[in-house]
This record gives sequence, structure tokens and C-alpha cells, in this order.
Amino acid sequence: MTTITWDQFSAVELRVGTIIEAHPFPEARNPAYILHVDFGAEVGVRKSSAQITDLYTLDELVGKQVVAVTNFPAKQIGPLMSECLVTGFYQDGKAVVLAVPDKPVPNGARLV
Repeated sequence: MTTITWDQFSAVELRVGTIIEAHPFPEARNPAYILHVDFGAEVGVRKSSAQITDLYTLDELVGKQVVAVTNFPAKQIGPLMSECLVTGFYQDGKAVVLAVPDKPVPNGARLV
């Protein structure tokens, strides 16, 4: 395990957002969805590619709050410019379980 400083951790902006759109991403190398996540007025709506097709359907994702890194630089993933990193945990080595708040919080709230 690598140790980091508090300053390094606090530089990462982990924020809550609500998925407002979810679409298939057939051009992705691995099965994935394109998510549009609303992070509130300060950050706005950001797009992300998410390899979460094993455990989630498009319909159940819309309206779900997720935790994402919002201050990484944008990354080209096929034809999509991914603007945030939606976080999750591997289950059984492959399927990803989303990291989500257990109660509703305002979009854009930062992890403390």
C-alpha cells in the first residue's frame, strides 16, 4: 500500500452528482455506458464512460447519485471526451459496484 499525504488527498475533488442521462456506448472496447452527471451549479453537467453494464441497467441509473472525481483532466475514450471519473468497487474481480451516498445530498457536495 502506498502512503499519501493529507495535501495529496485533499487535492482530489470527490463530489456527488446525479445521473441525468445514461446511454449505451457501443464504440467502447469493453461494455460501457455514457453517463451525463449533474454536479450542481459550480461544476455543471459532466460526461463519463462507465464500465458498469454487469450490474446496472440504463433505466435504473437515471436519478441515481454517484461519487466522482471532478478535477482530473478530460480523457478521450473512443469518440467520447470523458470529463469525470465515476467511482466504484470491483465485485468478484470484474463487475463494478458504484460508490454512492446512502442518503441524498446536494449535487456538487464534496467528500470530506
